[in-house]
Amino acid sequence: QVQLEESGGGLVQAGASLRLSCTASRATFSSYVMGWFRQAPGKEREFVAAISRNGGSTYYADSVKCRFTISRDNAKNTVYLQTNSLKPEDSAVYYCAARIGSLRVDTARKYDYWGQGTQVTVSS
Repeated sequence: QVQLEESGGGLVQAGASLRLSCTASRATFSSYVMGWFRQAPGKEREFVAAISRNGGSTYYADSVKCRFTISRDNAKNTVYLQTNSLKPEDSAVYYCAARIGSLRVDTARKYDYWGQGTQVTVSS
C-alpha cells in the first residue's frame, strides 16, 4: 500500500505558474511509475504526465506538452509537476498516482494508488 499526498494547488491568474508536489509514504517509492491526472467538474479524469521509476523518461499529454514538466526526487519520495503558462482550461483537481509497470500508460484505471487531489484554479 502506498499513501500519496498532493500539495501546491491554488488560485492563480492566467499565465502564472504553480509547482505541485506529491509525497509518498513508502520507502519503495522508486519502484513505481508516477503519474499526474486532473479532473474538472463534469469531466472524466484526464492524464497529464508520467515519469519512469528513475526519472529518466517522461510522457505527457499533448495538451500540456511544453508547458508542464514532471520530475521526481526518489530520496525525498516526491514527484513534482511544474505547471507554466497556465490557462483557465487547466483548472481542475490534480491527482498524483502510482503504478507498477510501464511508463506510457495514460489510463486512470491502470494506476494502483491515488492521492486525494489538490485544486488548481486559473482565472482569466
